[in-house]
Amino acid sequence: MKKLVIFGTGKIAEVISYYAINECGFDVAAFTVDREYIKSETFNGIPVVPFDELAVKYPKAEYDIFVALGYQDMNKLREKKYLEVKALGYNVVSIISPKTNLPSNVNYGENCFIMPPALIHPCVELGNNVFVFSGAMIGHHSKIGDNCWLTSSANISGIVTVGKNCFFAVNSTVGHQVNIGENCFVGANALVTKCLKDNQVVIAESTPVFRLDTKNFLRITKFSSL
Repeated sequence: MKKLVIFGTGKIAEVISYYAINECGFDVAAFTVDREYIKSETFNGIPVVPFDELAVKYPKAEYDIFVALGYQDMNKLREKKYLEVKALGYNVVSIISPKTNLPSNVNYGENCFIMPPALIHPCVELGNNVFVFSGAMIGHHSKIGDNCWLTSSANISGIVTVGKNCFFAVNSTVGHQVNIGENCFVGANALVTKCLKDNQVVIAESTPVFRLDTKNFLRITKFSSL
């Protein structure tokens, strides 16, 4: 296994580097970002190198790479940087925690990240650059397109096809055999039971604030007696 360089020095990169080092056995040699975003020579005690110097200081023959960016602009920034490192000829790895107990017939592409305890059924296909966070579920025979993000406790039922560059927020749910177009945003607690076209947005209303404050609410409930 080659040593690993991680693109990114933000909170997502910090989380992913934890799993890369502590659960997946990667030796993270450096972080890299575009020169104008460098704030320090190190990140968590590991060197940070400008991206324009990466090929010289950490050549592709000796190092693999992972792009650890967030879901900005419907994952398009992460997609852009993934394509840039591919153009330089680097091998782009996926970081899959062994604690996810991924079925052997699940297929996934490059630059995928799966955080435990995600639940992925057999016969699932993930494209390139797909991020699946803790508690998310993907049902059997579903296909997730490139550059998608499923955050914690998002639920994709069985036999679902998801297009590229989609985002699924906390506790969102897609029903059985419902297809999702490209660039769709499914908000927290939203339930999708009909197919979505490209670029559609589904948002669930927030729970309204109760009329009483905490002190007066506790007076009329048994909560404090538990």
